Amino acid sequence: MAKPLTDGERRKQISVRGLAGLGDVAEVRKSFNRHLHFTLVKDRNVATRRDYYLALAHTVRDHLVGRWIRTQQHYYERDPKRIYYLSLEFYMGRTLQNTMVNLGLQNACDEAIYQLGLDLEELEEIEEDAGLGNGGLGRLAACFLDSMATLGLAAYGYGIRYEFGIFNQKIVNGWQVEEADDWLRYGNPWEKARPEYMLPVHFYGRVEHSPEGVCWLDTQVVLAMPYDTPVPGYKNDTVNTMRLWSAKAPNDFKLHDFNVGGYIEAVLDRNLAENISRVLYPNDNFFEGKELRLKQEYFVVAATLQDIIRRFKSSKFGCRDPVRTSFETFPDKVAIQLNDTHPALAIPELMRILVDVEKVDWDKAWEITRKTCAYTNHTVLPEALERWPVSMFEKLLPRHLEIVYAINQRHLDHVAALFPGDVDRLRRMSVIEEGDCKRINMAHLCVIGSHAVNGVARIHSEIVKQSVFKDFYELEPEKFQNKTNGITPRRWLLLCNPGLADIIVERIGEGFLTDLSQLKELLQLLSDEALIRDVAQVKQENKVKFSAFLEKEYGVKANPSSMFDVHVKRIHEYKRQLLNCLHVVTLYNRIKKDPAQAFVPRTVMIGGKAAPGYHMAKMIIKLVTSIGDVVNHDPVVGDRLKVIFLENYRVSLAEKVIPAADLSQQISTAGTEASGTGNMKFMLNGALTIGTMDGANVEMAEEAGAENLFIFGLRVEDVEALDQKGYNAREYYDSLPELRQAVDQISSGFFSPKEPDCFKGVVDMLLNHDRFKVFADYEAYVECQARVDQLYRNPKEWTKKVIRNIACSGKFSSDRTITEYARDIWGVEPSALKTPPPSLPRD
Repeated sequence: MAKPLTDGERRKQISVRGLAGLGDVAEVRKSFNRHLHFTLVKDRNVATRRDYYLALAHTVRDHLVGRWIRTQQHYYERDPKRIYYLSLEFYMGRTLQNTMVNLGLQNACDEAIYQLGLDLEELEEIEEDAGLGNGGLGRLAACFLDSMATLGLAAYGYGIRYEFGIFNQKIVNGWQVEEADDWLRYGNPWEKARPEYMLPVHFYGRVEHSPEGVCWLDTQVVLAMPYDTPVPGYKNDTVNTMRLWSAKAPNDFKLHDFNVGGYIEAVLDRNLAENISRVLYPNDNFFEGKELRLKQEYFVVAATLQDIIRRFKSSKFGCRDPVRTSFETFPDKVAIQLNDTHPALAIPELMRILVDVEKVDWDKAWEITRKTCAYTNHTVLPEALERWPVSMFEKLLPRHLEIVYAINQRHLDHVAALFPGDVDRLRRMSVIEEGDCKRINMAHLCVIGSHAVNGVARIHSEIVKQSVFKDFYELEPEKFQNKTNGITPRRWLLLCNPGLADIIVERIGEGFLTDLSQLKELLQLLSDEALIRDVAQVKQENKVKFSAFLEKEYGVKANPSSMFDVHVKRIHEYKRQLLNCLHVVTLYNRIKKDPAQAFVPRTVMIGGKAAPGYHMAKMIIKLVTSIGDVVNHDPVVGDRLKVIFLENYRVSLAEKVIPAADLSQQISTAGTEASGTGNMKFMLNGALTIGTMDGANVEMAEEAGAENLFIFGLRVEDVEALDQKGYNAREYYDSLPELRQAVDQISSGFFSPKEPDCFKGVVDMLLNHDRFKVFADYEAYVECQARVDQLYRNPKEWTKKVIRNIACSGKFSSDRTITEYARDIWGVEPSALKTPPPSLPRD
């Protein structure tokens, strides 16, 4: 078979990025050499690969800076309503290639770097991922920033500049081992420190009430230092800002607590303050009630709100003097979106500023706060909902506790007036949960303090209304909405799968990159032989390329003509990697039982990180690697079945594996996955989905036709009925011989001969306390996988379904999601107006 083109070679012939002009190439070369010599003070003879990467990054950043300044000037001149997206996570991945794509610079850089005797792809690989997120929630925030800039919205992302992002995962003897992600070790060429906007954040202390008002006194101060990262829109010259806060101790931190001679200890103690932004909590869908985490949540909110109010008051570019003094128009100029409950403290903090500092009366302040804030719910799992102990809250934020109590009292008075005598309803709807340990329910605070509450897929938004916030929905049905998640087609098609992007551009032009619904035009070409051939060929090239990567990185040989069956996401019981494992063991047993039978060869890839404290998730990783050890070394099986655990799954690895996947596994128990966005990435990149009717899978099946996905298993109502009846795993174990065989092998130590009891706990959980009903869906899943095999045997029909899926994935663009947020929640219109480029004189 002919050796596939590298991405670099393919880029040379791609129409989608436009041809590089000679002037652009010469300019890039000149700028690159200038940065190498003067920014990095390096001679070409001694420069390292990293120096070359940094020189290129600075060259590309030069193209951003003028547009960045011009965009901000443009916003101040128009004084639009500004959107503030508050998130404790922004899972950005790498920046270089995405910036080149959005600025239309990729060809010029590719050619210039080639002329300099270097390889662009090699330089791109040097960049560290900015892994400031755990998974879906943080990656969604990153896609949203891209779409907000592309749609010309005056929007800002606010979060924390963690010194250490999500841990690096190493697999040692089949077990996950965590290593710190020191992503800033070599600096970050994309950020700009802004010490002139450093702000104080207060903790602890006491509250004093006097006739003049309320004072929060004797606090401990930590400084919030902002670092700005430019976020370019796609080919529209708009560059928005992501501002991340880093904690710094003030110069007098603790010095006054020490006597003469205690100076060294006092300076060393500065670490206590600076620990706030040291590390991202590595929990996905799990609440860990640690004081440091509460500090992080207040830190980002307090710094951000001061920044928002400064910008609201000045409203002129570069102006430090307040222009506005009345807060009447605050909700007309400011929209704050809370990405889950993590930034929920924005509600009491805004109240504190308005009431205590700005002397607005309570009712007016509450009206302003509610009109300004909106809340996105991301999960229905009870263990994920934030419920802070009142005692911890009182110590850290005494004034905020008073405000939360006051908010709750007024809220309960309102409910009591509408539902007299319904004490149980008051208990259910209170922000304060009574019990052994009094707690503050942050989700209830968010619902009460926001004018809009949304879920992230239609089925999830219904569950939110019917169960999670049922009482609140009955009280104010008008504030509940759905905003189905989306992904940015720039990163998740153009950047990661240029071959497929090119095929689509040849057929329908490049308008789909900013209007993904245009992919529908491909439906007229479903039987076009040339298109079927080209799509299949690109998939095959992606698989060959990924196989080479697997061999280089993991020393594993994958057969590129096998089906690439991919299951990548955080490791969690509800995502049911265990169901996948049971299918793999079943396939293995079938091959062993009848080796002469014709089997469709499969390479099963499972990847994802387990939260360090989540024992069962770590056991699941050990099980996957143990099954792989047995299956991959069995000569009877040969090339027909391989099991690979993809170590250290992250954004940059997703960009490689997703374009190569044939089958996408989205098999959570119905009613547990809020939306999923990995499912959308696979669909857009030409993988077929095997999945349950959960999250956004429901809408994917609706768009493409359920017959074009492999849908199996219990629906939400079946799961509820099973809960009512009582789920008995043993019934399935006793009645399904293949399931029993697989479970017994896992339990007996067949896959862990050196530690026969290793997986006894996993099997005990599956048999006796499995909340996610793995066995209930086993039979349907295995039958569905047989249908997958059957279709895969007919490459032409398989590829037709692939094309139909791609053509029907237009709904799942984050541009569509953000347009809906803008119109329905923030009250602004996306703008097709391009920001004037810095080369043009201003009016």
